[in-house]
Amino acid sequence: MIKRILREPLLHFLVLGILVFLAYDQLGGDAPPRPDEIIIDAARVEMLQNQFERTWQRPPTPSELVNVVDSWLRDEIFYREGLALGLDQGDPVVRRRVAQKMDFISEGLLVEPPDEPELQSWFEEHAERYRVDPVFTLQQVYFDPGRFDDEWAGAVAAARAALASSAEPEAVSSALLPANLTDASAREVSRLFGPDFANALADAPVGRWHGPVQSGYGVHLVRVEKRIPGRVPTLAEVRNEVERDLLAQRRETANDSLYESLKSRYTVRYEDVAAPDRSGPEPTSSP
Repeated sequence: MIKRILREPLLHFLVLGILVFLAYDQLGGDAPPRPDEIIIDAARVEMLQNQFERTWQRPPTPSELVNVVDSWLRDEIFYREGLALGLDQGDPVVRRRVAQKMDFISEGLLVEPPDEPELQSWFEEHAERYRVDPVFTLQQVYFDPGRFDDEWAGAVAAARAALASSAEPEAVSSALLPANLTDASAREVSRLFGPDFANALADAPVGRWHGPVQSGYGVHLVRVEKRIPGRVPTLAEVRNEVERDLLAQRRETANDSLYESLKSRYTVRYEDVAAPDRSGPEPTSSP
């Protein structure tokens, strides 16, 4: 029971809030400033100076620093006066920004680091995510269909005969397409020639010319010099990536649990509109 309580996301959220309060108490003095009091301390000036340096890639001059501080002070006064007038209410930009800050805080929820059996179990369940692509070393000869029209089949046959006798085939080179690739992954081959071309290499013979092979550009003769099959790596090879992904999944789960815990504190009423039907499939996320 105690262990389950310690894993409760809402408890983690409250602990984070207490830590933030304690840090403020240590750094900000015994009492919070009055609503009509604005404190510009060394930490604030340093933060503004660092922002200037990140933007302009140099430290501000003394007069520039004065202007930066004055600009911040002007924004702070207008911000407080705007809050007093309720200008933050009903503003979708402000609403979204505050929600994003809450989301950022919730992403800092502490999650229990996985042990070795948990890592192994996650890895086995998501092994395809970490699959290593096949690797190819190859040569290719490109034939432009626009040049050969309906005679490209004869041109390919003539090129194969020329290649067999170590002669130069009649083909059209392209500045976009390399004639040779060395230790190129299937993903790289697909990026250069298209997925159909990359998929055809899986069954191409090694050490001799093969084709015609279709691509998005035309047709090719291909000689695969070396092919290293794709494989699923061992956990030891991708341990850092697996641990990162598992922790990210746990944070997402904790974040969702926190949201449900917070949501349970509210009564949500739909007025003059039908409540959404949540019995169907989950909607896809918008990009």
